[in-house]
Amino acid sequence: VAEGEPGEGREPFELPRFWDALGQTFQVTSQEATKLSLAFSRPPLPSAEDCQKLSEDVQKAILAVATVYYWLPKGQGTTLRKMVRDATTEVVEGMIQLTDTILNAPVESLSQEQLISTGSVWEACEQVCNLPRGEYNQAAVVSALAACLGVVKDAVEEMEHALVEGQDPYGDIMEDEELGFRGNRDTYWSEADRQLLGSCMGLMKASKACLKKVLAAVKAHGKADSPEQIAQLDDLADIANEISPSVDELALSMYPPVNPLAVRLNHTQEASLMHFLHFCRTSHVCPPSEEGWVQFLTGAVDHNMNKVKNFTQGQL
Repeated sequence: VAEGEPGEGREPFELPRFWDALGQTFQVTSQEATKLSLAFSRPPLPSAEDCQKLSEDVQKAILAVATVYYWLPKGQGTTLRKMVRDATTEVVEGMIQLTDTILNAPVESLSQEQLISTGSVWEACEQVCNLPRGEYNQAAVVSALAACLGVVKDAVEEMEHALVEGQDPYGDIMEDEELGFRGNRDTYWSEADRQLLGSCMGLMKASKACLKKVLAAVKAHGKADSPEQIAQLDDLADIANEISPSVDELALSMYPPVNPLAVRLNHTQEASLMHFLHFCRTSHVCPPSEEGWVQFLTGAVDHNMNKVKNFTQGQL
């Protein structure tokens, strides 16, 4: 499941039928996990015949889960397929963990590890309810973009909080031998640092605005009626996944002691945003009515990156 790729089925693919079947197999797997765990929750141990029946039922349930996953054709979109694959893998790994726990647990009583493993299988099986079931790949891409936006929002809020006037960004870290005394200037921002970081914050906020606007555009205009549209949605999700790490990388470079040259040379943020905006503009989710904000945010990224270059010119 983790490494294989579903193929194109011979029969016409029906998404509602797929979701129904996937939900049923996840539910059966959850029930089999319960039966297995209860059978080994107290002595006496199940008979050899009962053990055989339990193991066969578990195998059937897991194979059914994997089989239904393989129904999902590549053509439905890589973003959707990855989400279903991750959910399926989590169920299979959870059942493996539960089985290992039972094999290694004492027979006298129900162990805490067995309870946790059983609950993990239940939780993994319930995740099928949270998978995006809208119009093919569009709902999956909306979900992926929303997740990226959430990560970037958190990073922006954390940095805004740290940049409050007089705020010590390491104030929540206890003094130790490595950091030295709290008066160590390497734990504070200078006025020159703050001027540079204002432009860096502009880039981080532009990232948040880009994700927010593209998410809205995908919701409003995203379609999955053709292979080209499905592929464009997948590409938007892939590029968005590059933005979150680049925001984290930029944020890390902003903590004191600030290395202005490192900030200047960190082009990942600018490159990711420009790629994202350019691809959005050329995709089907950006009709003429959406071009205004694309141009505005492109200018905002350029403006803030130029300010970063001006502040750090002397570092070259």
